[in-house]
Amino acid sequence: MRKIETLYSTRDGGHYVPAMEHNGVLYISGQLSINPETGKIPEGGVKAEARQSLENLNTVLKAAGLERTDVIMCRVYVPDVKYWPDLNEVYSEFFGDHKPARVVVPSNNLYAGCLVEIEAVAAAK
Repeated sequence: MRKIETLYSTRDGGHYVPAMEHNGVLYISGQLSINPETGKIPEGGVKAEARQSLENLNTVLKAAGLERTDVIMCRVYVPDVKYWPDLNEVYSEFFGDHKPARVVVPSNNLYAGCLVEIEAVAAAK
């Protein structure tokens, strides 16, 4: 196994790494909608938060030497399914023509009051 670290790996002190690679698969920990540089949730609602979560996901992918098109599946957590249309719009902009498998999970409250958390599985090179 190979752990993937980023500049922000130890920001919250949680007992995990941003991602772990094993047998050609990268397992990416949940990426909240917190800006890692400021430690704050972006203003602007679910669209802004979805963009931030996806940028955080992209940071982990880059640290592993991967791209968005290497993502196989995403699991997206939101506190309410009413956010699905806005989330889907930002998500489709981020991935473009690439369509990983996906599940959107309504999950009640997320850590720190975030509206979005995204975990992913990617094909490692």
